[in-house]
Amino acid sequence: MKIFLDTADLDEIRRAADAGLVDGITTNPSLISKVAGDRDPKEIYLKICEIVDGPISLEVVATDRETMVVEGRKLAAIHENAVVKVPLTEDGLKACRDLRSEGFSTNVTLCFSVSQALLAAKAGATYVSPFVGRIDDISGEGMDLIHQIRQVYDTYGYETQILAASIRHPVHVVESMMLGADCCTMPPKVLWQLSKHPLTDRGLEGFLADWNKLGAEI
Repeated sequence: MKIFLDTADLDEIRRAADAGLVDGITTNPSLISKVAGDRDPKEIYLKICEIVDGPISLEVVATDRETMVVEGRKLAAIHENAVVKVPLTEDGLKACRDLRSEGFSTNVTLCFSVSQALLAAKAGATYVSPFVGRIDDISGEGMDLIHQIRQVYDTYGYETQILAASIRHPVHVVESMMLGADCCTMPPKVLWQLSKHPLTDRGLEGFLADWNKLGAEI
């Protein structure tokens, strides 16, 4: 499963990229607004694309088909790795089809049902982003959606990749892997939590304590 980082924070992106742990980045208008300040968002997008050599989702802010396509073209022109992110609405699906016909990669976001995921695949989406955490937030089972989409895509041979999104904690990541999600995008905090385990810490402490008894150097 590919690991994407869900952030526009350049320091966090560099940290993960330096470790070789991320395959791509997802952004959205909310994430950009947290870091942009008085900077042009397009400059931030370009820097992200230069740091990570992988798919970088950049989201349109229009809500009508025609303007989404115009914005999508501009976003795609920023870098060859740019993926145009559009909402899972009627206009968004139409814009997805238009952009795909022009050769651009797309990420259809804000997916909350398997029927929506089916339409995204039929529109030719490169990725579909089911928001598992937000479903859990309203007492649903977000991972059931991942399972349903995987089953439908495999049954009918759709090539759209499942990009598990709205990840809240490491268990979401593990369950995404087990259910066959193609990608999982997560906040930096969750990425680093994946490396943590109390038995690892305890084992390392024991090894170092025993080595220090030797009074030797490597």
